[in-house]
Amino acid sequence: MGTKVNVALVYGGKSGEHEVSLQTAFAVLGEFDYDKYAITPFYITKQGEWRVGGKLGSKPQTASELRLAAGDAGAGFPLAPLFAALDTSGGAVGAAAIDVVFPLLHGTFGEDGTIQGLFEMANIPYVGAGVLASAVGMDKVTMKKVFAQEGLPQCVFRYFNRTQWEKDAAFFVMECEVALGYPCFVKPANLGSSVGISKARNREELMSAIDYAFKYDRKVIVEEFVDGREIEVAVLGNDEPKASVPGEVIASNEFYDYKAKYVDGKSVMQIPAELSEEISESVREMAIRAFLSIDGSGLSRVDFFMRRSDGQLLINEVNTLPGFTPFSMYPLMWKETGMPYRELLDKLIELALRRHGEKQKINFGVSEA
Repeated sequence: MGTKVNVALVYGGKSGEHEVSLQTAFAVLGEFDYDKYAITPFYITKQGEWRVGGKLGSKPQTASELRLAAGDAGAGFPLAPLFAALDTSGGAVGAAAIDVVFPLLHGTFGEDGTIQGLFEMANIPYVGAGVLASAVGMDKVTMKKVFAQEGLPQCVFRYFNRTQWEKDAAFFVMECEVALGYPCFVKPANLGSSVGISKARNREELMSAIDYAFKYDRKVIVEEFVDGREIEVAVLGNDEPKASVPGEVIASNEFYDYKAKYVDGKSVMQIPAELSEEISESVREMAIRAFLSIDGSGLSRVDFFMRRSDGQLLINEVNTLPGFTPFSMYPLMWKETGMPYRELLDKLIELALRRHGEKQKINFGVSEA
C-alpha cells in the first residue's frame, strides 16, 4: 500500500434500499480522513450497472454529486468498472489502486452474501461480514434457526414459501392463529430496513399482509407480537468482538418501520438505554453470542425485545450491515461507548485488512505428500 489507504466505496444497488445506501455513503464520506484515505466511488445504478469515478479528495456536497462522482452521467456496463479496477494490464483504475472495499449496499444484492462472494473470488479485502454471515443475517428464518441452536431465547414464529402458501393457505393461517394469535407481524424473510412488514390484527389483515410480503420475497415469516422495549447493541470485531453500550429505540410509528427509520426522523433513541447493570451486561453478552453464532466479522447491530411483563430478553435479529445515516443507532452507540465516527471507520478498515491477511494463510489447493 502507498502513503494513503485506497478505499473503494460501493453504494447504490438494485435493492429497494437504494436511496438509503446513498444516505449512508454520503454520511460515511463526510467522516473519512482524506489525509489518510483516497476514496474511489463505485456507484451501482438501480438497473445494476456499475459506474466508477476518479479518486475523491473531499466529500461530495449532495447525494446527486455522489452519483455524478462515480460517472453516473456516462454509459455503464454490468461489473465493467470493477473488472477494470482489477486489471493489472492497465485498466481504468488499476489493481494496485484498491487496498480495501467498503460496501455500503443495504438489502438484496448488498448484505445477503452475493457481492461478498464476488469480493472473495477476486481476493479483495472488504469491510464487514463474509458470505456465510451475510446470507444467514439476511434470511430471518435461517437466522432464527441458528439462534435456536445457540440457545438464544426468541419469539415464536412460523414460516412458509409461496408454493406452500398457494397449495394450502388455510393450513398456514390456522397454524399462525393457534401458535401466534393476534396481533402478529408478517415479514418477507429476506429484506432489510423493515420493508414489506405489516402488523395483522385479524384473519383478513393476516391474509393481506402475507400477500404484501410475498411481493418482496418468496418466503414469509410470521412472528408473535411481543409487548416490549426495543433494545439494540452494536458489535465490532472479528474473532474477539466487543459490544457497545445498549441503546433503546422508541419508534415514532406503531412499530420501527422504514418511515420511522429513515424518513420522518422522529423516533427517539435513548443511548445508553435505561437498564440495570446486570441486564445491560446480559444483552451485550447475548449480542456477542449471536454475532459469533453466524460467524460474523467487522460489524453488526443486534436487536432485542425486552418483554414488559417479565423483563425477558428475546433476540430479534442481527443486521450485518447497519446504517450510518444521521438517524442510525450503530455509530451513535459506539460514540457513547467512547469510539467516535472517524475512529470507527478506521477500525472497520483495520479489521477488514486483518481478516483478509489471515485468509491468505489458507491453502485452497491440494498439497501432495
